[in-house]
Amino acid sequence: MSSVPQHIAIIMDGNGRWAKEQGKPRSYGHLKGAENIRNIAIKASEMGVKVLTLYAFSTENWKRPAEEVSYLMNLPKIFFDKYLEELMANDIRVQMIGRKEGLPEETVSILDRAIEKTAGNQSMTLVFAVNYGGRSEIVDAVNRYVSEYGNTEHQLTEEEFGKYLYTADYPELELLIRTSLDYRISNFLLWQLSYAEMYFIDKYWPEFSPEDLEKIISDFTGRHRRFGGLE
Repeated sequence: MSSVPQHIAIIMDGNGRWAKEQGKPRSYGHLKGAENIRNIAIKASEMGVKVLTLYAFSTENWKRPAEEVSYLMNLPKIFFDKYLEELMANDIRVQMIGRKEGLPEETVSILDRAIEKTAGNQSMTLVFAVNYGGRSEIVDAVNRYVSEYGNTEHQLTEEEFGKYLYTADYPELELLIRTSLDYRISNFLLWQLSYAEMYFIDKYWPEFSPEDLEKIISDFTGRHRRFGGLE
């Protein structure tokens, strides 16, 4: 049986659809989704999770209308203005994975300030995947490897390759949760998902509660993870 997963990733899907069902604009759903990050992060930390990685903005999300993209780029300011002190009080460290290139300078500056202020916190690491794509991460890892070794005959192993990924300093991903009941991983943590357990829940992200997280983790702890072997 498994213990509490040390690294959980969540695809926070359904903000816009949830808002539409409330008769609200999509931006309202994104705002409520951002506010829910606080609830889930604190619950995860209380339960002993060490890393919580959230899919905040994908490399494909640039295809959305400019007005919506602009609002999403402003969400880090809204979120950290409201909750950074609470994250500090809960000893939660902030990190980011993804490509900073292409992001607005103000968005990068806000993320950098949150990362710097929380750098000494140790209870849990809250990772925001921003301008992130799983394929892009693998390409970036390959390029970092090539820049280090060049055209040598060095034999690369899976374990060594992992050192070039954005998540090199984090525990192995054990659990992926996706809200809104879409059965896709949407170019998220492609390498890391090799042996992660997956849960797809029929709730939009703003509806996803700490109690839902607790139930999923409880179910996870009862699973037998064989990693291709036998009991």
